[in-house]
Amino acid sequence: VELAVACGADGVHLGQDDMPLKTARGLIGPGKLVGISTHNIEQAMMAEQGGADYIGFGPIFPTRTKDTGEPRGIGLLRQVRESVGIPVVAIGGINEYNAPQAIEAGADAVAVITAISEADDKRGQASILSGFFSGR
Repeated sequence: VELAVACGADGVHLGQDDMPLKTARGLIGPGKLVGISTHNIEQAMMAEQGGADYIGFGPIFPTRTKDTGEPRGIGLLRQVRESVGIPVVAIGGINEYNAPQAIEAGADAVAVITAISEADDKRGQASILSGFFSGR
């Protein structure tokens, strides 16, 4: 959060083990975005009640990028979407083949790492993934 403030970033994203959302909101100031990673419905609802602008939810599918436990799956993503009114970003094992499932389950966006970082044509892969959100 301190780095985001120092460089004038548009916002900050917090993990569950980072500083409390309320503290981050106070430090980053008004008009800046604060998001938080969540892994279950209770965390998602607490993030919304605490003033988060959006949540990251996952991992949705198996991933090698970060160990955040067992995949939560599309069903739980759908339940989270129905439980909160703020944007939901699906993360974890997202690629061009399963991104449509996350979007259909209510994700407002998807976060990807491996799908692009390990692609031979990174620009092409990014274009494919961003195409799922055309017209939204």
